[in-house]
Amino acid sequence: MLGLAGKVQRRISGMWARRRERVQLGPLYAPQANDLDATRHLNEAMAWLERAQDAGTDRGVAYGVHFGDDFDVSYPETTGYICQTFVDRYRLTGDKALLTRAIEMADWEISIQMASGAVMGGKFNTNPTPAVFNTGMVLLGWAALIVETGEPRFEVAARRASDWLVSVQESDGRWFEGNSNFALPDSTLYNVKAAWGLCEVGVALNDTRYIAAAVKNAEYCVSRQRPNGWLPDCCLSDPKAPLLHTLAYSMQGLFNIGKLAKRDDLIESAQLLADAELRIMRDDGFLPGRQREDFSAPVEWCCLTGSAQTSIVWGEFYLVTKDEKYRSAVRTVNKYLMAHHDIRNPDLRLRGGLAGSWPVWGDYGRLRILNWATKFLVDALAMEARINRISQ
Repeated sequence: MLGLAGKVQRRISGMWARRRERVQLGPLYAPQANDLDATRHLNEAMAWLERAQDAGTDRGVAYGVHFGDDFDVSYPETTGYICQTFVDRYRLTGDKALLTRAIEMADWEISIQMASGAVMGGKFNTNPTPAVFNTGMVLLGWAALIVETGEPRFEVAARRASDWLVSVQESDGRWFEGNSNFALPDSTLYNVKAAWGLCEVGVALNDTRYIAAAVKNAEYCVSRQRPNGWLPDCCLSDPKAPLLHTLAYSMQGLFNIGKLAKRDDLIESAQLLADAELRIMRDDGFLPGRQREDFSAPVEWCCLTGSAQTSIVWGEFYLVTKDEKYRSAVRTVNKYLMAHHDIRNPDLRLRGGLAGSWPVWGDYGRLRILNWATKFLVDALAMEARINRISQ
């Protein structure tokens, strides 16, 4: 066993190694802060997602790219909701190639679906374990294609996954059994976004069992909410200072279940948290990547992923309320995102992808492009474009 001196030396060596990595790899991703053409940013992000799908031997979407390396293996969880984004883009543009890609993603998910109906946790692997959250994310993609194509295979897969989610749900609406091995066991309030996937399938298949189960989980989430909007036990790694990413997952889940189930109380719960985030955003669009229960910032870096998700939620609230504060917030945070999105990089593994954090050596997705960060950027910019169209 290492003595105290050995442990100190190992820690110092690790710190120097991280510093060297930061100095060597950080400059590889070089956004231009004044390059704010939203259409180009959206198109470059979509092009990166297409390259991430084409990079591997299957039709899933690569997890991401560590700066200086090649595309990683496919990631079942996020391929599921990237599929939903590609369906949305197809509906808007009429580009059938996007629908083809979405179908390929969904068929790949079927090919690796576990015997129980669940979706595996983590990156694609040959020794899968079930994950509640990941299953809900893939349901978002299957539900979109049930509505768009009516293909029975997507209905069958979605029913198998939804039945599994319902079978492992606790009587109070939360999930203990089936949580990912990669998650903290008692800090998964963000599973309410998985419940949104369950609700989408319930609506697509006109199955009230799934809708009721989703609402039950959302009600449990609301029961834990603090008066200031805070949601406790809502993080992948630090319940006391959770990521904006997982807080935003919860906002998205509550809002969309509320919308689908016509439950204003759930929408109001999401709005309470969304308004708290709006109040702490800096004038330049910066939101702290981790936050304490009083919404103070324990870190100085931004979780770009969570900022893009929050932008989407604010956009949804503008569409519902027409309150100018939400449209202004969307514009501000999207400018911040675009200013930190590299769309001119000669390395096509990096160009158009969004880093997990800014600075890129922040602790979320450190020195890495993430496929879900890029997906949420697409959704955020598409939401702003939609707001602009209806406001003209």
